[in-house]
Amino acid sequence: MTEFTDFLSQTTQNPALLITVILTLAVILVNGWTDAPNAIATAVSTRAITPRAAIIMAAVFNFLGIFVMTLINKTVAETIYNMVDFGDNSGEALTALCAAMVAIVVWAVTAWKFGIPTSESHALIAGLTGAAIAMHGGLGGVNGSEWMKVIYGLVLSTFLGFGMGYGTVRLTEGIFRRVDKRKTVGFFKNAQIGGAAAMAFMHGAQDGQKFMGVFLLGMALSSGNTATTTFSIPFWLIILCSIVMGLGTSIGGYRIIKAVGMDMVQLETYQGFSADLAGAGCLLISSLTGIPVSTTATKTTAIMGVGAAKRLRSVNWGVVREMVMTWFLTFPGCGIIGFIMAKLFVSIF
Repeated sequence: MTEFTDFLSQTTQNPALLITVILTLAVILVNGWTDAPNAIATAVSTRAITPRAAIIMAAVFNFLGIFVMTLINKTVAETIYNMVDFGDNSGEALTALCAAMVAIVVWAVTAWKFGIPTSESHALIAGLTGAAIAMHGGLGGVNGSEWMKVIYGLVLSTFLGFGMGYGTVRLTEGIFRRVDKRKTVGFFKNAQIGGAAAMAFMHGAQDGQKFMGVFLLGMALSSGNTATTTFSIPFWLIILCSIVMGLGTSIGGYRIIKAVGMDMVQLETYQGFSADLAGAGCLLISSLTGIPVSTTATKTTAIMGVGAAKRLRSVNWGVVREMVMTWFLTFPGCGIIGFIMAKLFVSIF
């Protein structure tokens, strides 16, 4: 396990590692800034909690999600770490990793600027894959068995998210069908705050591990090690990633909250609670099985399932179509940027 002092020594002595560390921290910050608001969007849209209080709560629970889940289960980090191979030349491999992180930052910031809830998870996978393809001149640098988990994640986040959203709200309606709706408002308002906290926790658990996998890959490459497939996550790295993601969340993302929680479908408090519970449950299953999923996609499809349970017309399919298009564009778009950046960086450096 790498000690913090050893990490600092490596970073100061290796410019490529220094750039990788800065870019990875930047991506974690952007992730907390743009992805985390999805976790609290429904609670804000139903006025269960104010935007300011929700953002503070999300920052705290993102921190706890990274910290607690990594101590329990690190399989998501292992999936990202072993997903691609940049080649046997550790110097060029580290340069390619830098290029992939540049691609991710460019893609994520552009999407945020237009207020579209993109996924840094998809961008991370696409950027790494594009850079690996550039280094090998083909798919030889892509670990097929690990990449298949990405496909499973797409299916899980889309169909399971939608199904759990639909089923959870139906179950909630069934349990409370004989209760006066006016008497349940206070209960569901508090329950939704808890659901939003659970979503923020699971966002940290999923996305925090992905970026720790990149961190550890960079450190291994800087040491000249291109073959190691197992690792231990140092305690200081958990703390560092937790703080940076929490800081990103505290900056806020009202435009993302509006797009997910207000524009896509109008929710009542019990529906918002159902969406949060379904999304958190789906993310928990994914994290425990080591499948990297998009927290944005999971939460969004859960909201869609809740809206569809009411009636299909209650969902703003125009907003949904825009989001789905963004998800599909992320893989080729960020992948191509990663490919170009890797070729460019290796030729220059």
